[in-house]
Amino acid sequence: MGTAKRVGQAQETLKIEGWLARWLIAFGFYLLQVWARTLRYEVDDRAGVIGRPVTENYIGALWHNRLLIFPFVLRRFFSNRDGAALISASRDGDLLADAIQRFGYGVVRGSSSRLGASAVRQLTEVLAAGRDVVITPDGPRGPAYELGPGIIFLAQKSGAAVLPMNLEYSHCWRLGSWDRFIVPRPFAKVRILINPPHRIRATATSEEFESERLSLQRIMMALVEMR
Repeated sequence: MGTAKRVGQAQETLKIEGWLARWLIAFGFYLLQVWARTLRYEVDDRAGVIGRPVTENYIGALWHNRLLIFPFVLRRFFSNRDGAALISASRDGDLLADAIQRFGYGVVRGSSSRLGASAVRQLTEVLAAGRDVVITPDGPRGPAYELGPGIIFLAQKSGAAVLPMNLEYSHCWRLGSWDRFIVPRPFAKVRILINPPHRIRATATSEEFESERLSLQRIMMALVEMR
């Protein structure tokens, strides 16, 4: 039996479903809550959106490896804004999707790098209803910090501006995943950086589209200090 086949069978054996999966997700959410309460937050809101009346809805953009405590950031600093987050349809996204929904934020399951017709339709409907959308444009498989075309397509279709965001941590652990996923250590300081809204222009050629993609990628990378 080949190595790949043995790994595949092992993964099938380790699948956890039903009530046990729901219990593990609920327990994981409880641990995240306890963890998040130890963190200290500092906000650099260059867009002037926190605590202000909602006059425009946005496509929030955050790199995938900063995503772990973002549901708690949404609850604490954006409680007056309603919306939905695009979360991977894989098992890895189940805990995050559960956490976001527990905070009253909607969830659309799918890939931000290859937005399917169903996800595009759902996200466009959320934006058309005057609600926000949150996307990790390099998820769910990367490459890290490489902005996929899906967010550009969605911004052009919906007309909504992109709100570039980032989370920086004073102390953290890095996992061995494709994006070196970041886990803040207890009592770390979290800096929340928000850039002014960025408008995506309409494009007529693949070269123009790529120019818009690279422009947004540069804007988002300008917020990143720890890579």
